[in-house]
Amino acid sequence: MAHRDNTTRHPQPPTGWWRLALRLPILFFRAGLGPLFGKRLLLLHHAGRLTGLDRQVALEVVAYEPPHESWTVASGFGPKADWYQNLREQPKTLIRFGNRPYAVTAHFLPPGEGAEIMARYARRHPRTARRLCAFMGLATDSSEASFHEAGRSIPFVRLDAAGHGH
Repeated sequence: MAHRDNTTRHPQPPTGWWRLALRLPILFFRAGLGPLFGKRLLLLHHAGRLTGLDRQVALEVVAYEPPHESWTVASGFGPKADWYQNLREQPKTLIRFGNRPYAVTAHFLPPGEGAEIMARYARRHPRTARRLCAFMGLATDSSEASFHEAGRSIPFVRLDAAGHGH
C-alpha cells in the first residue's frame, strides 16, 4: 500500500540543464507549436506572488474534459511549487492548450478526488504513473489501490474555462 510518512519530502525543483529541459516546451508553445503536444501538455500563465510578473510553466494534463473545457493537472513538486502557490493567491488565469488560449479558474481538489484521478491516470499511463510516484517518494506496488492511495498525497488542480465548470 502506498503511504507517505512525515519524513517524506516533495522533490526539489530542478536546476541547471534539467530545469532548461523541462522549460523547453514553453518555447514550443511560444513559437506556436503547442499542437505538437496533442492533449498531453498545456501552458499555464500565473502571476508571481511577490513580483506580480507573468510566469509560465508547461504542465502535463492528467485529465481533459472537452465538453466542460476543463483540464486537471498535478503538482509533481507538491504544494510548495511556485505555480501552485501562485494559483492559490490568484486562481483566475490563462492557459494555452494547443494554440488556443483559455481564461480559466483554478479549483484545488480534495485528497479523495485526487485519489480517484490518480487511479484513472494509472490505468491509462501505468509507466508514467509509476515514475511520478517514485519521483515524489510515494511507494506503489502498481495496484490500483496503491495508486489510489498515492493520489491522496498529490496536489491536483482542475482548471475550468470561464463560463464552464462543474
